[in-house]
Order: sequence, then C-alpha cells, then structure tokens
Amino acid sequence: MKHFFYIVILISFVGCNTIDRPKKPKNLIAKDKMSEIMYDLYLLNAAKSVNKKVLELNGIMPLEYVYKKHGIDSLQFAESNTYYAYDTEVYAQLVEKVKADLEKDKALYEKLTEEEQRVKDSIRKAERSKKDSTKTIEGDSIS
Repeated sequence: MKHFFYIVILISFVGCNTIDRPKKPKNLIAKDKMSEIMYDLYLLNAAKSVNKKVLELNGIMPLEYVYKKHGIDSLQFAESNTYYAYDTEVYAQLVEKVKADLEKDKALYEKLTEEEQRVKDSIRKAERSKKDSTKTIEGDSIS
C-alpha cells in the first residue's frame, strides 16, 4: 500500500511536468505592444459592460477595433497571449503595467472632472452674483 501511494505521487508529478512551454511564435508581439493591446482590451471590456448597446448601435466591434488599431490579427494575439501567459511572472508584469496605466488615466480623469466642476461652480456663482446685483440695482432705482 505504501509503495502504491509513492507510485501514484510519482506518476502525478511526472504527468504534470509533461506540459511543454508553448513555442515562441514567429510573429510574437513585443511586451510593450502587448501591454498596450491588453490596456485597450480592458478599456473596451469596461465600456462594453457599461453600455453594450451604444457600441453595437455605432457598429463598433471591440476586438476587431483593437486588432485593426494595432495591426495584428486574432491568431497572432492568441499565440502571443498563450506564450506570455505560460510564464506567470512575465504575464503578471504585463498586467501590472496595464493596471498602472489605468490608474494613471483614472487619476487624470478625476483631476479633469474636478477642474470642470470648479469651472461650472464659478460660472454659477458669477451668474448668481450678477442676478443679485441686477436685483439690487432695480430695487434701488424703484425707491
């Protein structure tokens, strides 16, 4: 029984090690370009999950758009993605770069939104003070 247990563990270990690393594709996408593609895919996925109907009504097919933008095809992306995904450390680096870029863009968007809100608030304040001064002038001229 003891030997059977060791044989099962040995077979499991050997069986799991037979997964070979995917061959490096001839047209492997460079890491920098791959992170740009992944960035676009994350953004389009988010847009699609927020309002898919808008994309469909405008005839935007997210995957085809990304492939065309980066001058690649689906096979090239799939092979490159499989190659990079096999090495979890490299793939984690790609994902971290995408995450950092998304965080940077989020901070920029929030800053622009705050600035836009400040401008709107100052315009409203100026309009209110203009109305108040007009009422004051009209009230003084009536007296």
